[in-house]
Amino acid sequence: MYVGSADGFRLERQTEYGTPEQNAAVKEIVEAVKLEGDAALLRYTEKLDKVKLQPADLRVPQEEIEAAYDKVEPEFLAALRQAAANITAFHEKQKRTTWIDAQPDGTLLGMVLRPLRRVGLYVPGGKAAYPSSVLMNVLPAKVAGVPEIVMATPPATGGREGIDPYILVAAAEAGVTEMYRIGGAQAVAALAYGTASIPAVDKICGPGNIYVALAKRAVFGAVDIDSIAGPSEIAVLADDTADAGYIAADMLSQAEHDEMASAVLVTPSAKLAAAVEAELQRQVATLPRREIAEKSLEQYGAILTVPTLADGVAIINRLAPEHLEVITEDPLELLGGIENAGAIFLGPYSSEPVGDYFAGPNHILPTNGTARFSSPLNVDHFLKKSSLIRYSRQALLRDAAGIATLARHEGLEAHARAVEIRLEGEQS
Repeated sequence: MYVGSADGFRLERQTEYGTPEQNAAVKEIVEAVKLEGDAALLRYTEKLDKVKLQPADLRVPQEEIEAAYDKVEPEFLAALRQAAANITAFHEKQKRTTWIDAQPDGTLLGMVLRPLRRVGLYVPGGKAAYPSSVLMNVLPAKVAGVPEIVMATPPATGGREGIDPYILVAAAEAGVTEMYRIGGAQAVAALAYGTASIPAVDKICGPGNIYVALAKRAVFGAVDIDSIAGPSEIAVLADDTADAGYIAADMLSQAEHDEMASAVLVTPSAKLAAAVEAELQRQVATLPRREIAEKSLEQYGAILTVPTLADGVAIINRLAPEHLEVITEDPLELLGGIENAGAIFLGPYSSEPVGDYFAGPNHILPTNGTARFSSPLNVDHFLKKSSLIRYSRQALLRDAAGIATLARHEGLEAHARAVEIRLEGEQS
């Protein structure tokens, strides 16, 4: 882990685009599913997941979903439902509606908003099967009014067909309308191009490993995607009023995700920097995922000292972190200067996991510095917009000469004539 002045730390992270071998493998799988449909899905599921399925096995039946409820604890279901209510309430405030601006001359201009018809959600299996991500991906789509929300998730390996019951329950509670036991690049290709068993979708959301990420890149254009997610990131901007134990715990909450996760403290306090370094060493020793967290801190962790909090804000804007905690005497005083961050957590009690699971804002956030130009997953991501134009006769008479002038300047005579033909006989 780097500990020292921010001047000596490289702030930019490299974007993961996969090895040539990984890209070639994904290209082969995507093309095979596009051409062969279900046959390719079943072949790759047997080869990669070690599970032999028939076409009829792909869709998860309702009785399996209902049986999953008997396998989860009542307290889990209660917490899940409260989290879902909070997430839904937050995203309801993001809703926008069609608008029309009527002009005095009879012209109508506006924007028509409609939900996407069909959205696909990819949910990883194994240790990366997170019910909270199901809620965060599905509920904004439900609030937007998407009528068909499809989930694809891998079957369990080792010859068993079962799916994590917590994932099934989360999907059912969130309102997923179809669930399929299929994973990897082949699942992304099936969602994008459709097969006999899985109709194509309009957009694919959800996290996954490098093969899933590369497959989403490959099918973009045939369908929309949410983003290409990188490793998780947290940055903490703190002064000497902050609790070192809190900061270390929050940094480790991201470091335990992935060996490539990034946890960074930015502070003008040398005393706090030293205390957090000691706390990280103390707390990581007892973590169940200690090895992962230690490698994350070693490779991508940093404690950066800066002259002032204003310098710290400048560093944060360069990092453009996925998660930003501001633990200072007056966090709101700094908020106006923070331009680039996926989610901003203010104060000592706004721990990053509060946003991950429960508060309501979406935890699907821009990574790899893309908070410079992109936003958390939200209701708008599941809407399409059509411009509305109804010009009146009066408006066309007024504006025709200007339209024709611009068209002829660009060498598009037919454009000019398409306007002028409507004026024949109108002007004496």
